[in-house]
Amino acid sequence: MQAEREASKIVQKAREFRTKRVKEARDEAKKEIEAYRNSKEDEFKKFESEHSQGNKAAEDEANKEAEVKIKEIQGAGKKSQDKVVTDLLKAVFEVKPVAPTAA
Repeated sequence: MQAEREASKIVQKAREFRTKRVKEARDEAKKEIEAYRNSKEDEFKKFESEHSQGNKAAEDEANKEAEVKIKEIQGAGKKSQDKVVTDLLKAVFEVKPVAPTAA
């Protein structure tokens, strides 16, 4: 009877140890996964920042070109603004009706 109790205690301790060890292994695995994830995220951020700088430069250049074109168009509009307004007013106020011709 005594031997059975001792054997039962030994088995119980072994189960507790195994359960504890499984929990520790799970926690260690979670830490390793988190460390790996963080390293890959850092690597991605570095890659993204290196390659987005090229895109940023191209975007800035395109914006500069667009600004130059807009200024050219605005300059051309201001240059001939008076003539355009005069022509529009003339077309509105000097109506020349034309009778339709039968086809």
